[in-house]
Amino acid sequence: MEELLRFENVSFAYEEGREEYPALRGCSVTVSAGERIAVLGENGAGKSTFFLLANGVLRPWEGTVYFLGHPVGRRELNDLRRGVGLVFQDPDVQILGGTVEEEISFGPMNLRLPRQEVVRRVEAALEQLQITHLRARAPQYLSGGEKKQISIADVLAMEPRLLLLDEPAASLDPRHRRIFEKTLTMLESWGMSLMVSTHDVDFAWRWAERVLVFRSGELAADMPPENLFRDRELLEGCGLEQPVLFRAGEALGLEPLPRTLEEFEAAARLLAGTAKREEGT
Repeated sequence: MEELLRFENVSFAYEEGREEYPALRGCSVTVSAGERIAVLGENGAGKSTFFLLANGVLRPWEGTVYFLGHPVGRRELNDLRRGVGLVFQDPDVQILGGTVEEEISFGPMNLRLPRQEVVRRVEAALEQLQITHLRARAPQYLSGGEKKQISIADVLAMEPRLLLLDEPAASLDPRHRRIFEKTLTMLESWGMSLMVSTHDVDFAWRWAERVLVFRSGELAADMPPENLFRDRELLEGCGLEQPVLFRAGEALGLEPLPRTLEEFEAAARLLAGTAKREEGT
């Protein structure tokens, strides 16, 4: 697969002279095109710092960030920021425009694109997220779920190769959580690479094909979710728990372990049917 983003021994500390207590220490990881990655860890583990470095908001104190195979220096920062989009946890931090349409146009206009291209990107983002009916609304008066959609549209209008979402489902109600997960499925179908920081291990088990786990500023694990959630010692050391469906599947001896409630129900019905047939023989 095509390499999009690579960290080589990247470290960062927020306070000068506090290098012995870095927010991120010696991180080496590669993200390729088409991947679906969950990022787990306790508060303060380094997840948000990792995202800010990946998007170029922060610059490494040590090590090198590569984008599309090229080391990122000052001249390459704009390429990184265009190619790696970041959706913040709190959409109010990201939203500035007076209307939704103005808000989504802000990024493309800063790229100094022709007006026709700006209009095309704004229309595409509105249509892709099915929020054209909100175009003339003031973002500050929208619901939390609608604001989250707007913040994603902001980044989509920049046409990134990799989308980073920092705790995107935080404070969303169940309906908007379902809408968010459908949005992820849609983005994936377009070939976009996705990386989601979350505390929700059930979501990570249900959605991700790869999991990064941060602990005390270090990358503690980089593996498929089925390997991670079988490692009880690692989970305990990182303050994580097994997902509910993972535990239920293991308890019933299901194989493969169910990722969704629908898969669990189908496997449980099959298991119950087998048990009944055995009782009748």
